[in-house]
Amino acid sequence: MDHQILQTTRELIDEVGYPALTVDQVAARAGVGKAAIYRRYTSKAEMAFVATVHEQQLPPPADTGSLHGDLLALVRAFHVRMAAPVARQLAPALIGELAGSPELDARFRGTFLAAEQAAFADIIERAVARGELAGTVDPAMAHLLLLGSLASALYLLALPVDDAMVTDLATAATAGITALADRHHGTPGKAAERR
Repeated sequence: MDHQILQTTRELIDEVGYPALTVDQVAARAGVGKAAIYRRYTSKAEMAFVATVHEQQLPPPADTGSLHGDLLALVRAFHVRMAAPVARQLAPALIGELAGSPELDARFRGTFLAAEQAAFADIIERAVARGELAGTVDPAMAHLLLLGSLASALYLLALPVDDAMVTDLATAATAGITALADRHHGTPGKAAERR
């Protein structure tokens, strides 16, 4: 049933666009009751977000052998989804719904943001184990440095984000995360020595 709901949501967004999409349409075409949809998703925006941008379970982040490589692989994967036309329609609507619904905001933080931050925690732990970082860094801060910057570029500033910019974002995030690790673990200047 989950697959059918999400597939139908994608089809209808392609046909009518996100603004015209309704839960009634999805329920009718998927052959499920609206209650079944609302047991899974608290709103149209959440359902569409899961269907088109971000599953609740992310695949494990790639292990490329370096912090920069891992961050670059992660941001490239997110860029593909976040830059899609439907994501550009959906993100402002979802942000608006999050601002107006503490319940949806809590759910969003507990599912999607938690999954993204867990990916950053994995990447940071690997970098610490490889000796690239002096110690751990708050995954929420790493998330903000990389994906927060990407979201701002795409949705707020409407910049033409290409692979060169994505690579620059990963480079800047790598430097920022390294500097934070050095600052919090008492090893200033180590970032320069490791390069």
